Amino acid sequence: MTSAIDLHGDPHVQRYLETDGEDGYVWRNGTTILILFTKGRKSGEQRSHALIFREHEGAYLVVASKGGAEAPPAWFLNLEADPEVEVQVKGERFRARARVATPDEKPVMWTEMVEVWPDYEDYQRKTSRQIPVVVLERVEG
Repeated sequence: MTSAIDLHGDPHVQRYLETDGEDGYVWRNGTTILILFTKGRKSGEQRSHALIFREHEGAYLVVASKGGAEAPPAWFLNLEADPEVEVQVKGERFRARARVATPDEKPVMWTEMVEVWPDYEDYQRKTSRQIPVVVLERVEG
């Protein structure tokens, strides 16, 4: 069986969900992965995405890089349309609200994300788009 370290996209999400993150939470270079669930802005269907994350002051940070492409990832457009999302970290799934880091917050948050995935700096150099850091804040209840 292929390790989740070698998986991307839907196969990674599937393995993560099947194993409650036992296979898939720790990914390449020791980074950690969460699963973000958004609602498709056109289809209304639930979409799931395996994303590198870092905890920050009780919230979870993810980066809408799409490898430095000029267009943002579809999941980012989905959460712009509907910021009410779900997040799964290992076996725990919870509701969250997504927002883009403010200009005051972003420098510190960006630095923290580059510490866990240095390629983000290369991705930013490849695009004229300012790559956002997304803050996922847990919603109680």
